[in-house]
Parts: sequence; C-alpha cells; structure tokens
Amino acid sequence: VQLQASGGGLVQAGGSLRLSCAASDRTFSSYGMGWFRQAPGKERDIVAAISRNGVSTYYADSVKGRFTISRNNAKNTVHLEMNSLKPEDTAVYYCAADRIRGGSKWYADEVDYWGQGTLVTVSS
Repeated sequence: VQLQASGGGLVQAGGSLRLSCAASDRTFSSYGMGWFRQAPGKERDIVAAISRNGVSTYYADSVKGRFTISRNNAKNTVHLEMNSLKPEDTAVYYCAADRIRGGSKWYADEVDYWGQGTLVTVSS
C-alpha cells in the first residue's frame, strides 16, 4: 500500500496542526494505521495508532490529551489532530500501515508500510 502524508508545517507553541495520510489501497480497512515521529538524532517512535475499525486507539504518554488519531475507511485516510503543540513535538512525522497491529503500541521495525515524512516545527 502506498501512503501519502501531508499537513506538516511551522506553528507556534500552543497552536494546532492536522496531519493527513491517504492510502492508495482499496483494502485500507484491513490495515491498522499509526503515526510515528523522529526528531534529529533520535529514534523513530510511535505517537498514535488506531485499529482497523477505528474503535481501539493508542497514544504515547507524551501526547495523550493533546493529539487525536482518526480514520475514514470510506476515504482511505487517517488523520492526526495535534493541539497544544510544544517545541518538543518538533519532528518528522510518518504515517504507517500494518496488517497485524492496531490500537496498541507499535515499534518501527515491525511496520509493514511507511509513508514519506512530513515535517512539523513548533516554535517557542
């Protein structure tokens, strides 16, 4: 499956951004979807994940209460709504698809498919 991420940009601390990821595959609903991020010099870590039917979600502790992941299986899209952004949220954000994993913690080396990254920069 091909994934196309968009929505990154420059925002001031406290602001909001909405990331989107569009999938090319008509079997989109058979994949769990996730968002990872990677800051310079750091590992790529899971931010949020959502199950195939959208019922189950996972959030990293650092984003709980601020970020919301959602999906629209009819439109083959997954979104990450990011509010109350902090400078430490600055990173390249990647969407990911996996045939097994859903609304639980993912690890980068287990992901089946990656989208290209989209840069999010939060200024203080």
